Amino acid sequence: MSVSKQVLSVLVLALPLGCATIGKNFDSSQLSWLKSSETTKSQVLEKLGQPWRVGLDSGDQTWTYGYYEYRAFSDSNSKDLVLHFTPDGVVKTYTLSTSFPDERSKLDPVTK
Repeated sequence: MSVSKQVLSVLVLALPLGCATIGKNFDSSQLSWLKSSETTKSQVLEKLGQPWRVGLDSGDQTWTYGYYEYRAFSDSNSKDLVLHFTPDGVVKTYTLSTSFPDERSKLDPVTK
């Protein structure tokens, strides 16, 4: 079963209950160990485990870690950590995005 079919199945089954979570939660405030041009794939695996998705972006291998909370009767939230690697397996760049209110305020106090 493809990932999109799995997600749809979880949502269809969980919506009558009011909520569903997908992915493995990670603490976005505990990423100080993650350094561009220093952190290796093996270090990422040790800290975060297997990525949820892998891919390519302009030739760079990417790993994505995601956590998604869907709610039928209140706000849903999500967060993604996308890592871009050099050909020798070192983090080139990374992007952290979140809609969780407490994490948003830590990343940028101006946002609410």
